[in-house]
Amino acid sequence: MKIIKSFLRGFALFLIIAAFLAAWIMLPWQALLGIAVLFALWMGLTRSGRQAASVTRVGVSTLTQRLGASSVVVVGIAGVVGVLVALLAMAEGYRHTMDSSGSEDTAIVLRGGSSAELMSVMSHDAITAIERAPEIARDGEGRPLASAEIVVSANVPRADGQDGSVTLRGVGDMAWAVRPGLRVAEGRRFETGRRELVVGRGAQRQFSGLDPGDEVRLGNQVWAVVGVFESGDSTDSEMWADAEIVASSYNRGSSRASVVARLREAGDFNAFKATLDADPRLQVEAKTTLEYFREQSEAITRMLRIIGIVVGSIMAVGAVFGALNTMFATVAARAREIATLRAIGFRGLPVVVAVMLETMLLAALGGLLGGLVAWLVFNGYTASTSTGVAILSFDFKVSPELLWQGLKWALAIGFVGGLFPALRAASLPVTDALRAA
Repeated sequence: MKIIKSFLRGFALFLIIAAFLAAWIMLPWQALLGIAVLFALWMGLTRSGRQAASVTRVGVSTLTQRLGASSVVVVGIAGVVGVLVALLAMAEGYRHTMDSSGSEDTAIVLRGGSSAELMSVMSHDAITAIERAPEIARDGEGRPLASAEIVVSANVPRADGQDGSVTLRGVGDMAWAVRPGLRVAEGRRFETGRRELVVGRGAQRQFSGLDPGDEVRLGNQVWAVVGVFESGDSTDSEMWADAEIVASSYNRGSSRASVVARLREAGDFNAFKATLDADPRLQVEAKTTLEYFREQSEAITRMLRIIGIVVGSIMAVGAVFGALNTMFATVAARAREIATLRAIGFRGLPVVVAVMLETMLLAALGGLLGGLVAWLVFNGYTASTSTGVAILSFDFKVSPELLWQGLKWALAIGFVGGLFPALRAASLPVTDALRAA
């Protein structure tokens, strides 16, 4: 019966801790700030709170005497937070790059049932019908701001000597007008009718031989690199060339993969989609570019976040055990002090709170250290990943939200690592502790 009761108590404690940690990780900072204010009021206005503050001050003042043991907790938690924030920064950077590629006032049209441009093929007649939609904005000469584009995958030598796939996009003059944020940083634009390339800054970093003046072989043909452009989004990982030349080089005829159009205003998208759906000649699907690129990034972003949380959780278990060992040793070393405090009238709750606060202080230091290291090392770090058929270059993004999330993880580790030593300290028999000391 005692074994069953002990098991039930342990299981109930496990459920309470799990529920607390889940709520802690999910609560917004405003709620956590409110909890901190209430806790501070409890410590300042109640007898038990003042006792807890007194015991905490004594424990914190002796941290320098236990520098080695305390460093184990700080460094262990810093490692967890650093790795977690770095992995989540990878996911955040990838998502940010893809989201930056789209907007609410531009639309992309693909063949019906196509999930990506590389899978889409549209005829010249369909493209002409799409460009006539009244919701598409016009330039000063009355031409629709719509760019019919062809997308293929080309093999180019990487900087490490291995071949890699890069997206080659065939475009016309309207592609630049549809994407006003794109600018030529080096060299010039390609000339119509010539086998010339302008390459994105990200592609230039990832692949060799893509500087202005270089020549690169795509298939059995030689292309001249004449410029480098910057866009700050996924387009940075592409190469651009004249659509007609790309189509003839890759035997695509007059077909195109997509039409990217700038709408008169963001609110016109539903009307634009309805216009295309009402045309019996068209079997196409339209989305805002913001929606399209978000869908493209969803799977990889989710996978990177899952990897970050799984790896962080595994490392967190190790950090919890490190904190447990350190704090159990601390409680054992301070057994006489704790017993004396309880003998002169200090209750068990202030002792529990004091040990918990000491552990969470060390955890907070570890969280801040890990977040700082992750920010210094990884924020803006350039990486690349395969999007299935091509490589996308992006920068890690260590945002304030990720740093806050890392700090919450650190405090959660400190909570679990300090809870059981704190309960041990509060339940330590006074006479046994004084006699042992």
